[in-house]
Amino acid sequence: MMPGMNLQPGQDPSTPTVLDVEASGFGRNSYPIEVGFVLPNGHGFCTLIQPEPEWTHWDPQAESVHHIPRRLLLERGLPATEVARLLNVQLLGQTVYSDGWANDFSWLGALFDVAGMSPRFKLENLRSLLREEEADHWHQVKAEVAGERGRQRHRASSDARLLQLTLQRVRVRPKSA
Repeated sequence: MMPGMNLQPGQDPSTPTVLDVEASGFGRNSYPIEVGFVLPNGHGFCTLIQPEPEWTHWDPQAESVHHIPRRLLLERGLPATEVARLLNVQLLGQTVYSDGWANDFSWLGALFDVAGMSPRFKLENLRSLLREEEADHWHQVKAEVAGERGRQRHRASSDARLLQLTLQRVRVRPKSA
């Protein structure tokens, strides 16, 4: 845990930072449009990313999932360089976990490449934190947690929080469950 991070009541000190990325679509021409994370102390961060001029791919099906129109990115997104800098400052030296590691790694790579920077944190697959029996119950527990939270926007920080809460719950689930 990073120095100075105060845990909330009931927060597990072994809870990792969880990150999620929303993108313009899938495939080789897709790019990050929003990044969010939740720290071990429960603090969340989320920002829209302004598309770079060469980032033109747009998949309407992806927009129907994340509900972020390209127009909103142009109006309210931060420049890629600023987002990369913010991520490096806030995640410095941490290992950060993602459930969509392959895609998120690629999209963060596109972000940092266009910013001319390298990440100052390490991105790992959330699955690597799970024992086999925990992985077997992951989707069921995630659905339970999502149901308890009620309807949430499909956005990067909300998704990261759901993943973090699911990890906490699956770790304390009785082994016979």
